Amino acid sequence: MLFIAGGLSVILFLLLFNKTVDYTSTNDFCNSCHVHSHAETSWKLSVHHNTPSGVSVKCVDCHLPPEDQTARFLTRKAYHGIHDLYAYLTMDPEEIDWAAKRSVEASKHFVYEDGCLKCHTNMFPSTLNEQGSLQHIKYIRDPENNSCMQCHHDVGHYRGETNLLVGLEETVDPAEIFTEPAKVTAFETFEEQIPGTAVSFKMIAIPGGQFKMGSPADEHYRERDEGPVRDVEVGNFWMAEIEVSWNEYLAFFTATGSQGRKEAVEVDEETDGVSGATPPWGAPDQGWGKGTRPAITMSHHAAQTYCRWLSQETGRKYRLPTEAEWEYAARGGTQMPYFFEGSPNDFEADGFIKKLFGSNKEVINQYVISQLNSPNKTQQPDVVEANPYGLKNMLGNVAEFCLDYYDPQVYGKYPKGVVKNPRGPRSGMEHVVRGGSFRNSPKDLRVAARDFTKTDAWLVTDPQIPKSIWWYSDTKSVGFRVVCEYNEEMLTTEKN
Repeated sequence: MLFIAGGLSVILFLLLFNKTVDYTSTNDFCNSCHVHSHAETSWKLSVHHNTPSGVSVKCVDCHLPPEDQTARFLTRKAYHGIHDLYAYLTMDPEEIDWAAKRSVEASKHFVYEDGCLKCHTNMFPSTLNEQGSLQHIKYIRDPENNSCMQCHHDVGHYRGETNLLVGLEETVDPAEIFTEPAKVTAFETFEEQIPGTAVSFKMIAIPGGQFKMGSPADEHYRERDEGPVRDVEVGNFWMAEIEVSWNEYLAFFTATGSQGRKEAVEVDEETDGVSGATPPWGAPDQGWGKGTRPAITMSHHAAQTYCRWLSQETGRKYRLPTEAEWEYAARGGTQMPYFFEGSPNDFEADGFIKKLFGSNKEVINQYVISQLNSPNKTQQPDVVEANPYGLKNMLGNVAEFCLDYYDPQVYGKYPKGVVKNPRGPRSGMEHVVRGGSFRNSPKDLRVAARDFTKTDAWLVTDPQIPKSIWWYSDTKSVGFRVVCEYNEEMLTTEKN
């Protein structure tokens, strides 16, 4: 009798358990406590629900392992259930950074590719184009370093139109269209105007002079490529007050963008004019907004092409700053780790005590958008104060391309004495990047800190073949600012 009762109890428990699993796997149950207010709406607009065949993919089909992997399915279901319940009870949905959770990196924590492969058993359907076929072959050959989400990031939840020009009419005010560039008759700060657009930006006059480039051996967190310290002299130049904004970059993209051209096609710029970027893969602004925010994800090649286009439009010589010009301008006449008072040892939150009680953030937060005060994305340039030359975001917000090729030993290779207007090595594989970004901590935001482009690493998830020469797929924290060369003959011509 006890055996029968025990058997019936087990059967009843299993029936109730299965019923509970089935009920808690329904879309209605997921939505009953899901704190993401737009999850259901964006799913209903996606190609996983709004399909020609009428087949609708459920939440658990993507966000849990397949049910035939019973142990893994149940353990991950319990984990995500507890996590979501905790978020529902303790968090304010308005304070959660949903944009950060939409990234490919974040999706790896709650999207299971086994679910993709269970439904999409045929990876080479008749409707797949050549580019898709090549990418699927790449995935099959190296699944560890490739993922479905690299190309199909928005299939589960509709993210809106990703065309770079969407919203442009809101970004640029068409009320005033400039017909000519600014008149410059003296070496002084001026407001540049891009003809044919309503876009303008301030160029700060930076008087030339001498400074010590690099960091002394006793500077906290100093890296070997920051020395030896050299006496350097630079001439007069103008530098943009802020990093190139989306307003500015979209003026270039609108005028030169090549919607149909393939990546490998070369263009004769002297005959055809400057040819700009092909369309980006996805939304290069990451959904953070355009306007005066710094433009991001364009390649070093694209930044240089922008400078050539801007030179052509204005009749002035615009380019990326040399590394020496960048550091001279960033220092603003100072010779400290930052252009403001303070040591990186004061600001950096390392060590048990600082991690427990926090570091001194007040001063650095006035001047720098960094890991300390950024919600993991770019910010408007005017939320911080300028350096002594009037330049904003020289440290933080986005790191900035320089003209020079990167060489970790270049300072020691310059001739003895005062080095005048150095431009780095004549050739190389990667270019210098300076200033650090919103993702960096204070030690990497020192004026002398050096970094460089990482082309291969920044294109890992680019699904295009060949890889884009215009857009990086795997970095969101690099942009650029422009300098304009000073030329007395140019001023004389404009006076006349």
